[in-house]
Amino acid sequence: MLKKYLLLVSLLIWVSTHSFAQLISDNQDIYQVGNSVNLSSPYHTTLSFFYNLEEGHYNPENAAKALDLSDVKDQKGQSLAIKLKQIFEGKGIIVRTSEIPNEQNYNDTTSTSGESIYYFDKQKLPGIFLQKNGDNWKYSAFSVSQIDELHSETYPYGTAKLLNILPKIGNQEYLGLHLWQLVGLFILVLLVFLSHWIFTLVVDKLMLYLFKRYGYGKVGEDYILPVARVISFYLIVVLLSLFIRVLQLPIEIWSWILIVLRTLKPFLITIIFYKLADVVGAYFSKLATKTESTLDDQLVPLMRKTLKAFVIIVGTLFILRDGLNLDIIPFLTGLSIGGVAIALAAQDTIKNFFGSVMIFIDKPFQVGDWITSGEIDGTVEEVGFRSTRIRTFRNSLMYVPNGKIADAVLDNHGLRQYRRFYTTLTVTYDTPPALIDEFVKGLREIVLAHPDTRKDGFHVYFNNLSSFSQDVMFYIFFEVPTWGEELRCRHEILIQIVKLANTLGVRFAFPTQTLHMESFPEKKTLVPEYTGGYESKLNEFMQGELKKKMD
Repeated sequence: MLKKYLLLVSLLIWVSTHSFAQLISDNQDIYQVGNSVNLSSPYHTTLSFFYNLEEGHYNPENAAKALDLSDVKDQKGQSLAIKLKQIFEGKGIIVRTSEIPNEQNYNDTTSTSGESIYYFDKQKLPGIFLQKNGDNWKYSAFSVSQIDELHSETYPYGTAKLLNILPKIGNQEYLGLHLWQLVGLFILVLLVFLSHWIFTLVVDKLMLYLFKRYGYGKVGEDYILPVARVISFYLIVVLLSLFIRVLQLPIEIWSWILIVLRTLKPFLITIIFYKLADVVGAYFSKLATKTESTLDDQLVPLMRKTLKAFVIIVGTLFILRDGLNLDIIPFLTGLSIGGVAIALAAQDTIKNFFGSVMIFIDKPFQVGDWITSGEIDGTVEEVGFRSTRIRTFRNSLMYVPNGKIADAVLDNHGLRQYRRFYTTLTVTYDTPPALIDEFVKGLREIVLAHPDTRKDGFHVYFNNLSSFSQDVMFYIFFEVPTWGEELRCRHEILIQIVKLANTLGVRFAFPTQTLHMESFPEKKTLVPEYTGGYESKLNEFMQGELKKKMD
């Protein structure tokens, strides 16, 4: 994909440069100012300067006359004139003569002092301007003092030396470009392909190998590798922006290429940080798995989405500012004013957002907890920025705004340390007191033997005589985290109670009416006969249960 893109760009450069070169040659009369140097107005000074540095009219000595050399040596003027033109070309500044004032007494209306100054581009070249000195307009002494620094900034890392080396290859023209420009373009394309191959080898092969060797192969392949690939493309764009300006392409073409390169830089950086948000999210997801709370498991995806949205917003602002040279201050001002209007129109949304923040900070519940509050009754499934999703016991879903939850009184059953189990065991009135006493002892032993019951806080007593039964209070606590575990423990306890009752011969009562009749000699009474020996039966039951657990 990158190869096709670069070939297409190269073809467009060749075709477009020929057409622009023909356009300039057809309109050279606007540059004709003769052998003399006219400095009577910003318009004539600009024409004189660039005309004497054009190919075919090359006269840097005349071009240097447009500079205020009062603070430098005259011998250096020609070099400074050449550098100044290279600065204009390197920064992609198109000088449109039709927009330059042709007035000898021109005053800058944007200046409070009304000085006789003319700026070419206050954003790209704020330090380069023409200033009237007597009857002549020249590049100011301050501008001349900035030329060396601006030239080094425009052609950094020694690339300025290539401006003197490459033209020695040859100036023959082919397809609208000089031979040295074609050779330089070929070398640059070759250098880009070579760099892409090296980056691919390092990223796809070496880096992935190292991650797999240390046991992080999946992390490297899913998270680090996509980021590294985008970084390699960013380095290629940086390489292009450094060296392509050395080719001194026609300013009309280079200005558009420069916009594309300046836009690609913040765009690729935005993509890098966008993908890094996944890396950060994966790291915090791993930390969340080590905690007991499940609420942070929901917080990590929300944090990742928020971070990505923030990266997109900031990246867009940088693309507008650095890539397209747009002033984002009015945009930010309008955004702030619009934000107030939006905030007033979206009070409930903002309230829900801050409600979600308070939920994540206070942690009144976590995912999986059973909560109740008014009409709310169910298990928390997901906590979002606007609402919380609750699964009811009817298996339906409730979406409750976080603002409402933050203000409500919640009963969180999921945060219980112990889960209470209370029931009444009713036995028939014909049960002897000794049997009831042994039955209660057996119930307490069942509680003590179960692994998930609270041993220091339970109550099992014969505590009531009701209308149809003798009542035994069974009040215990389970030390389990979920409702499902509680149901399991209830099942196990109740099974043991039924087994104990069957072993001891205890009958559970229920509301009945008993009609007593004279017993017949050949018929046995319905009242059971209790023969005693309850303590031995209880011991036999407990030993049997213990033996089962041992087995």
